[in-house]
Parts: sequence; C-alpha cells; structure tokens
Amino acid sequence: MQPRPQPQQATSPRGFTLIEMLVVMTLIALLLTLAIPRYFSALDNGRLSVQRQNVATIRDAIDKFVGDQGKYPETLDELVVKRYLRQVPVDPVSEAANWVLIAPQDPEQTGVYDVQPAPRADRNAIEGK
Repeated sequence: MQPRPQPQQATSPRGFTLIEMLVVMTLIALLLTLAIPRYFSALDNGRLSVQRQNVATIRDAIDKFVGDQGKYPETLDELVVKRYLRQVPVDPVSEAANWVLIAPQDPEQTGVYDVQPAPRADRNAIEGK
C-alpha cells in the first residue's frame, strides 16, 4: 500500500502586495502634504524672531555706545572694535550681515542712528510672475 499524499497546506504570503504598498505610500504622502507646509512656516517664524532679536541687540549696543561716547558709531564694526558687540549679527532671513543703516535726523551728527533689516525681494518678482 502506498502512503497517502498529504494535502498541501496553504502557506501565508511572506511579503506585501502591490496594493498594500500603494495604500501605505498614499497615506504617507497625505500626511506629508499636511506636515511640510507647517514645518516651513515654523522655520520662517523662527527666522523672523531671530531677526527681531538681532535688531534689538544692535539697537541696544548703539544706545550704550551713545551713552558712553557721546556720539553715534560711524559703522557697526566700530561697535565690535569697542566691544559693545562680539560680532555684527547675521540677518537670518537674508543670511548676511547686510543691515540698512539709518543716519541721525540731526544734520550736524553723523554715524549710525538705527538699523533695519534689509528689504526682502518679493518672491513673485524673483520667480518672474
């Protein structure tokens, strides 16, 4: 008598099907479309906060310089040379130390009265729209 053949057991699949992979990739893409704009918005807000703090630091150094020296500094580098600042802060938005220097309103005085961040170019103008 011959041994009876055993019925073959159904084996479970060892991988993912194409449809399962597509569903997972679609869910990941959907989550990224929600998260990425918020991430870049948070980065921009952080840069603007640092920019405001840098302007406040430079203005404070100018005020202390005027109080001590009795005149306005000729350049921002003079604040560094006389140790009112360790270095001229970099504008985090433009990533350069290109501050707009404002002269005193009194025509008899010279130097740096105030600073402002450099104006940003309009994104639409850059993209040609």
